[in-house]
Amino acid sequence: MRPVCTYTDYFVVCTGQNPRQTKAIFDEVHDRLKHEDRMLPRSVEGQSEARWIVADYLDLVLHVFTPEARGYYRLEELWGDVPAVEVEAAVS
Repeated sequence: MRPVCTYTDYFVVCTGQNPRQTKAIFDEVHDRLKHEDRMLPRSVEGQSEARWIVADYLDLVLHVFTPEARGYYRLEELWGDVPAVEVEAAVS
């Protein structure tokens, strides 16, 4: 995000298949950042509905969407001039 945005360096955008899964994804990322990197978000929005959870970690903003919300907001199109790195889902 650095070339086009002054308030954060990175956006992490991911999708859960339903609100329950988006909440689980956020909870896992939050717990790992808290315990492994001692990072807490400055703010978190959307946890109650869990269709789009956004957590502001200052240098990183985490977005966890349901498929419908991700399609509706299309952040990738909004920030299309920013370099993107796609990562495949981890399989346990």
